[in-house]
Amino acid sequence: MSKTDILGKIAFINHEKKYAMIEYEQNGKKKTVKGSIDDKIQKDQKQKKLIKKTHHFLMGDVVSFTLKITDRGDKMMASNIDFLYNNALDVLINQAAINNKFTGYLKEAEGKYFVKEIDSYLFFPISFSPWQIIPSEEELNEPVTFSLENLEKKDKITAALLNNEYIPEFHTAVKLFKSKTPIDATISNITEHGIYLNLVTDKITAKISLDKNEAMATLAQTLEIGKTLNVLITHIGKTRIAVEKTADL
Repeated sequence: MSKTDILGKIAFINHEKKYAMIEYEQNGKKKTVKGSIDDKIQKDQKQKKLIKKTHHFLMGDVVSFTLKITDRGDKMMASNIDFLYNNALDVLINQAAINNKFTGYLKEAEGKYFVKEIDSYLFFPISFSPWQIIPSEEELNEPVTFSLENLEKKDKITAALLNNEYIPEFHTAVKLFKSKTPIDATISNITEHGIYLNLVTDKITAKISLDKNEAMATLAQTLEIGKTLNVLITHIGKTRIAVEKTADL
């Protein structure tokens, strides 16, 4: 931190309009200044080595910044906002290691969904499964329970809703996985890297990688798009479904 840098704490954030209000102290007086938290501006500042890294800012973040005159020349604004630490976030991370269940309110900004933790007022972006039903407008600002993910990287932490709804096709895939039922999957595409399959209509898909799999790479040469391949689901998770070809009878 240079001699011209100022320490402050983010007191308010408007993610939709991409700005934050920072409280700081100067010459014994408490002051507030507005600054941009736009991702594009952050990336440009990082390339110019004005900040150490880009960050998804949260309420309570302690930051360093510099002051400069706005383009209109009528007031000061915060620039080169660099994240330092967040004690409230550390408390939640420690709590998640014991009981990773929190309560918050569902929020939406520019088509992206967040949860605001009820006590700290910290905002976390929600990570959705490809098969998850996105909440409706009626559910905004309503209480939700969630867990925190990617705890090892503070600037990458996301929230996962605990009470989720999924499309019917996903529930069918789960049943097929649990019962170890073979599926006649439709081949949607074949490339040098993989065979792409529709498992339950085109809503639930999977890929068999051909990299380092000589047997499947050889078989792929005999397959056709639109035909079927008998497979078993070997893994079904939040973001990925894995399959393998069934053994020939």
